[in-house]
Amino acid sequence: MDYKTSGVDIERGREFVEELKKKAPNIGGFNGMLEVPSGYESPVLVSGADGVGTKINICRIANDYTTIGQDLVAMCVNDVICSGAKPLYFLDYISTKNLDGNVNDIIQGVIDGCLISDMYLLGGETAEHFRQTDYDLAGFCTGVVEKFEIVDGKTIYPGDVVIGIESSGLHSNGYTLVNDMLWRNKIFYRDMPELLTPTTIYSPLVQCLMDVAPVLGMAHITGGGLPENLPRCLPKGLSVDINYDAWERPELFNKIQRAGDIAEEEMRNVFNLGIGFCLVVPRDAIQLVQEVIADTPFGMQSWVIGEVK
Repeated sequence: MDYKTSGVDIERGREFVEELKKKAPNIGGFNGMLEVPSGYESPVLVSGADGVGTKINICRIANDYTTIGQDLVAMCVNDVICSGAKPLYFLDYISTKNLDGNVNDIIQGVIDGCLISDMYLLGGETAEHFRQTDYDLAGFCTGVVEKFEIVDGKTIYPGDVVIGIESSGLHSNGYTLVNDMLWRNKIFYRDMPELLTPTTIYSPLVQCLMDVAPVLGMAHITGGGLPENLPRCLPKGLSVDINYDAWERPELFNKIQRAGDIAEEEMRNVFNLGIGFCLVVPRDAIQLVQEVIADTPFGMQSWVIGEVK
């Protein structure tokens, strides 16, 4: 017997790493290294880890793994930037039965996500598990922020407002429910190809906003929707009454709700409903912040969705 017969092709693994080095020259060796950028007086490193959940099942249904790597980067980066940090580097973990073309597509999506986030793909691990039936992804991101510029919500007071920024769809949350509906033939991927739309990466926009506007708090809207995630950036004792009529809900969410006969409260607790990221700002900064959001190369929509109480 040999390792290849058992399910691991060492030579193919070596070829894969060499191919990857051409796309991401910072990887190699037993680890990745990066100097803390100069110009910081009191740099604080901010780290996060996440995955893409059961959205990977949509890739299998669509036979398309080209965007899920961006989802992986986005889920990590969008958490790290909530503190005001600038992303520095990313590492990934991919577990697969064998190193096929889908793994190449996943890696390319990771590279694309890192380019959008303006950070290095510093390394990672790609493991072959012979008895595995699907792909498993995890990501790890580190950013840096000045200690005296950390956005932690401490300066949020009643009267400040919450600005919601549009999502590109479901992002990478709520897919366990979506997959159950697909299995029960309540919905069909052919009618909803937008289920595979990658998660928006908000890092470039946030970096731009941090330079020109007073951002007091930020929240990445993931599993648990607005009710669970928005309070995480507020000081103890404060809350926000969210106005769900402040923006037009994307039709994808309406399709899912109708097909599954899902209660409104459940929709709000599972999905982002069209709001992927939130900012808490002073009332007198609303116009400036929304102009920046609309005028950046991304041209995103935003709405005032609540007031801090």
